[in-house]
Amino acid sequence: MTQSSRQVEFLNSPGHARLGLPFAEAVRVGNTVYLSGQLGNVPGKLELASGGIRAEARQTMDNIRTTLAAHGLTMDHIVKCTVMLADMAEWGAFNEIYRSYFTGHLPARSAFGCSGLALGGRLEVECMAVVSLD
Repeated sequence: MTQSSRQVEFLNSPGHARLGLPFAEAVRVGNTVYLSGQLGNVPGKLELASGGIRAEARQTMDNIRTTLAAHGLTMDHIVKCTVMLADMAEWGAFNEIYRSYFTGHLPARSAFGCSGLALGGRLEVECMAVVSLD
């Protein structure tokens, strides 16, 4: 193992730190960045975007893009996403929004239904991104 592949960085933007949440926004291990799950919460608040699954999906994906940007990354760096839906009947509606956030490639992805999410959210998405060590 090289030194850079063992290096671990815990990444938090000022917005995440202000919320006082008990977890890192992202963790970088070597050239892989693991994002904590993102909800469709209004930036800087523990309150969900109103308007149902589509509004929450847009806000969730915007939150992911903002988190990546805070650490010098883009949506193009994402290689894997895990999607948790409160209602699998909303899978199609989520997919419509999700697809619009990617150009060129679509990451590998898993999706499953769950019986409850933080803040009563309709969905949560966690991602892994890879950056070049050039």
